Parts: sequence; C-alpha cells; structure tokens
Amino acid sequence: MFNESLTEQAVELLCRLIEVPRISGEEEAAADLLQDYMENELGLEVKRDFNNLWSVQPNFDAEKPTLLLNAHIDTVKPVAGWQRDPFKATREGDRIYGLGSNDDGASLVSLLHVFAALKDQDTKYNLVFLASAEEERSGKCGIEHVLPLLPKIDVALVGEPTGMQPAIAEKGLMVLDVTAHGKAGHAARDEGDNAIYKALEDIEWFRNYKWEKVSPLLGPVKMSVTIINAGTQHNVIPDTCTFTVDVRSNECYTNRELFDEIGKNVKSEVKARSFRLGSSGIDVNHPLVQRIIELGGKPFGSPTLSDQALMPFPSLKMGPGESKRSHSADEFVEIGEIRAYLSLLLEEVLY
Repeated sequence: MFNESLTEQAVELLCRLIEVPRISGEEEAAADLLQDYMENELGLEVKRDFNNLWSVQPNFDAEKPTLLLNAHIDTVKPVAGWQRDPFKATREGDRIYGLGSNDDGASLVSLLHVFAALKDQDTKYNLVFLASAEEERSGKCGIEHVLPLLPKIDVALVGEPTGMQPAIAEKGLMVLDVTAHGKAGHAARDEGDNAIYKALEDIEWFRNYKWEKVSPLLGPVKMSVTIINAGTQHNVIPDTCTFTVDVRSNECYTNRELFDEIGKNVKSEVKARSFRLGSSGIDVNHPLVQRIIELGGKPFGSPTLSDQALMPFPSLKMGPGESKRSHSADEFVEIGEIRAYLSLLLEEVLY
C-alpha cells in the first residue's frame, strides 16, 4: 500500500498548513484549507463541526470494531527565539522547519493520507479520520464537542510526536487557582497579616508532598506551582496572594480525589478550573498495542497531555517527530520520520 508519492503528498500538505497560521482557537483558515484538500484532492466525504473535520470509511461495517485516527490542527503561539519565520515552511536537507511541523502537523498529514489510502480497502477495523481543533488549549469546541457526532469508537490512535513509540498511558491535568488571605497594613509598622507568608506554607506543601500511589508507567502525581501574584505597592502588607498549581495526575487517582486530598492539607482557598482532563490509556494486551510491540515498539507512559484525555474509550498515542521539539523555537520534523510512519501503518499495522 505504501509508495513514495504518499510521502511527497503528505509533505506538500504539511508545508501548505505551516504557512496558514492556526493558533489554537483560530484554526478556521487552516480548517478551510484542509477541508478543500480532503474533498477536492483526496475525494473524501467530509463533515465539519466548528473547525473539526472528519471522514468515515465508505464501506463501514457495523460488525467490525472502529478505529479512530486522530490528530489536531492547531498550534501554540510561536515562542521567542525563532531564527526562522515560524509561518514559513523552510526545507533544509531532510528537515522541515515551521510552527506546528512537529506538533502536530506531521501526524495530521500522515494519518490523513493513511486514511485516504485505506478507505476503500477491506481493513481489520472500520476507520474514521478526525482532524480536531483547540487541542492546545483543551477548548470546548474541540474534540469534546465532536465525539458525540462520530460513529461508536472502540479504540483510537492519536497522532502525536512520540518518536514512533507507543504511549499507552498519559498523565491527566488539573489546574488549581489558590488564594491565601491575610490582612492589609502599613509595611513600616507591626500590623497586618502578610498573605505572602501564608501562601509560602502551602507552596512548600505542594513542593514536598509525596502521593502514595505511583503508576508503573506514569510515575507519581506531579504538582508544580507555576504563577504567583501578590501586593499592590512596596509599603502595603498584601491581604491576598494568589498562585497557580499545575497538577499532572496518574491513573491511580481521579482529579476529584486529588482535589479533595489537597483541600485537607492546605490552608488557602483552592479552586479547580476543571476535573475533565483525567489520565488516559489502553491495556498493553490490546491487539493494536500487541501488534506494535511485535514490530519492535516499546510502550511507555507520556507526561504530556493530548486529546486522549477527553476520549471515553481506549487510546494510544504514537506519531512521527519528538515531543522535546514541541512548543520550541525552530520546531522541525524530518521527512524520513513521516515516511517511516506512513510505511509502518500502511504495511504493518492497519492493512
């Protein structure tokens, strides 16, 4: 099924997408481009919900299990430090530089062309391709909104830069807004109750607390204080100090369980922005995982979040590129990585 022309088509589409800004929440122009390509160049029947695009295999068989091929359209904003234009596809040797080339453009264009190549074949699974929006900000108009519109999904392959290795577990995310309350006073006199000092006690707890249950794949729950704000001017004792905590959960706890335990241990007021982004994964004995292992894949647990967190069915994450390149200056992907991913899926895993 694989041939080199598929690599060339995927790379050409990737370069076109890089040059259409698609910051998370602002993907309309890129979704328009992708929809036109899917319909007019690949001949697919495409459905759209907001900026999410999907296509269902024409010979869908209700007796077969259904596999979702998913990757996201959107990118983060470009960071400082780019030496190249982030919105220009720059080819240097085997590399393609550009914002979203690695995360998640390479997986997106690869899975699309895998779907197009297999859509008329008698495959092991029914195939559904989904290009989702708002992944980078876990937006409400992204995959969470579109999943109820798809056929029943049994398992998902989520394309993300994993070095072509299968991530069979993924940490969840809970963001906490924490407020320590004190009493204002003049800094020159012995008065007031400094909210910063109160916050420091709780910050130390977040820094040092060890959760009892440790995942064999994902390790322990990780909590990081990432933002602190307090005070209005130098001579006023602050009456409030707010800080943000990034909590990365494993499968041993729900986000609600973590929240309840945190509330018992800190004195500050704690509010969770959401409980919806829990840990996700798939049994190592699932046939899809076992096939990848047979081909030399090494399952691992991923610390980074993806659309998997919102999938109520088994899922694994695997794609071309490397996670360490994501969200970085001069992000790139190698053409050879796209080629290898296409070949693996078409010749060994799905057909």
